[in-house]
Amino acid sequence: MAQLPSHNRRSFLKTSAAGSAAFLSSSLFVSTAGAKPSRSLLEKLNIACIGTANRAAEDVNGVMSENIVAIVDVDSNYLNKSKSMLLEKNHLEPRCYADYREMIEAEGDRIDAVVIGTPDHHHAPASIRAIRAGKHVYCEKPLSHTVYEARLIAKAAAEKGVATQLGTQIHAENNYRRVTEIIKSGAIGDVTEAHVWVGKEWGGGERPTKVDPVPANLNWDLWLGPAPERPYADGRYHPANWRRWWDFGQSTLGDMGCHFMDLPFWALDLRHPTRCEAEGPPVSPETGPLGLIVRYEFPARGSMPACKMIWYDGDMIPKKVNGQAVPANGVMFVGTDGMMFADYGKYKLFPADKFRGYAPPKETIPNSIGHHAEWIKACKDGSPTTCNFDYSGALSETVLLGNVAYRLGKALEWDAENLVATNAPEASKFITKTYRPGWEVA
Repeated sequence: MAQLPSHNRRSFLKTSAAGSAAFLSSSLFVSTAGAKPSRSLLEKLNIACIGTANRAAEDVNGVMSENIVAIVDVDSNYLNKSKSMLLEKNHLEPRCYADYREMIEAEGDRIDAVVIGTPDHHHAPASIRAIRAGKHVYCEKPLSHTVYEARLIAKAAAEKGVATQLGTQIHAENNYRRVTEIIKSGAIGDVTEAHVWVGKEWGGGERPTKVDPVPANLNWDLWLGPAPERPYADGRYHPANWRRWWDFGQSTLGDMGCHFMDLPFWALDLRHPTRCEAEGPPVSPETGPLGLIVRYEFPARGSMPACKMIWYDGDMIPKKVNGQAVPANGVMFVGTDGMMFADYGKYKLFPADKFRGYAPPKETIPNSIGHHAEWIKACKDGSPTTCNFDYSGALSETVLLGNVAYRLGKALEWDAENLVATNAPEASKFITKTYRPGWEVA
């Protein structure tokens, strides 16, 4: 068995992270200095992983360099599989839990950090409890299930001074960095519009009327967690279809918005919109739409003018943007001197004739050491992360606000400071929500 790190080392981790709270709350700071070698960087964190399968399994793999001392999953099949894998690869047998509330309370000072890879409706209850216990947190996107939760989590993280990172893994790839440098260099002039689209469909369907027996391996009550009670229906929620249901996910926008909107947020220094409106099919009380368009308006930022960001998904994605044919997923920046298309791995400037032979600016944003590795380093030495909860909290708020406008059926004049639609106080029912007793976040 691997030897567990000492109490003194955990004390150092908490102290160093708290001392860097100002850096962790900066949404645009990018470290250019390498960390000095120290004993703390060579010692391993004690990490608990909440969620062990599917996307969560990738997160477990992402932190395998450390000591994974506790794992949580409501599905015992997933839990046992992960336990066996960790024992074989890390030679460390983790303690196993079905309920992360119990784990956070029981593990106490034994853990330094928590990785959260659950369905969206558990992101806030798990994150808030871990942060308030003084643990560093890595959470899958979106940061929360509601706009209010995202603000609450970011505020709690800043107060505790913990290292945080949202699971927008593509942010660590080189292409987003090069695109951001080009946009900030002014290559296409002042950007007035950013079009963002994803040809994916998480929506449609009505609540099942048939009630199925709960499998012996699944704790259905814990899977529901903060969500309203409903009967189990085989294959309709767990493990793969929860995203389409409002009680558990936020449809395609919630699934992919943080990945693709991340690029204009970074490149254009976006923070909070002042207006948001959406269009799509008639609203279902149960599930998201099969296609959606959301229009956001952002104020001027420094020398950057006010701009619009338009999101499209599912069967409402464009075939052309400003006359330029586009693939099924991507971002198009529209500037006063040209346009720029980008996706996860490439970019292209338009018009092609104007930018033939274009030489990109000098690279100023360092390439990432890896999205999980960046967070692990931050936990140990207090260095900043590029998707900390200050930055990614505002990103998540914006993403989720689109579904608020869609479900309300009304354009929102948005007061971000107070989380209020000034023209539609009734929007509050979608900005926050109620929780089953024992799962509250406030």
